[in-house]
Amino acid sequence: MSREEIVQTALEELAAPVTGYLRRYCGDDQLAQDLAQETLIRVARSLPGFNGRSSLKTWAFSIANRVASDHYRRSARSVPQVSLDDDMEFVDEAPGTEQRIIIDEMNACVREVIDTLPEACRVALILRDLEGLTVAEVAEVSDCSIATAKIRIHRARRRLEEALGKTCEFYSDADDVLRCDRK
Repeated sequence: MSREEIVQTALEELAAPVTGYLRRYCGDDQLAQDLAQETLIRVARSLPGFNGRSSLKTWAFSIANRVASDHYRRSARSVPQVSLDDDMEFVDEAPGTEQRIIIDEMNACVREVIDTLPEACRVALILRDLEGLTVAEVAEVSDCSIATAKIRIHRARRRLEEALGKTCEFYSDADDVLRCDRK
């Protein structure tokens, strides 16, 4: 396999996970596509120097994290609100209209709280709980120690739980599915 084929295969494997992460990070599909393209360009340029100390996906996520952080730092914009999507399912795969409205309200509420977290905690939470990375991979992407990554994840979860407890009333519906209503 030629170098170009290896790079192309790697980029094809990374495109969807990187774009998904950036979509959750910035909340804008078009911006996520642009940042993903910049990330993949950087990955392609740097791939010959990749030494394999982490997985390729983790390495690409760390590049995506820097690309997104740089974008917001340059533009002095805050991260916009993002609605959680079907990647984080709370109920059945085919909910009715009423269920969909309830789910959308819950997702909006959770996302509002996530958006209030400090960036380091927000990134750690998204990487661990939405992207499914291990704590070690979160540490690698965030360029911190494993202990620091664990602390950020713990703090983010605790703040999320506390804030949701203040803003939402939780209950189980007739199907024993967790639901919430704003207080």
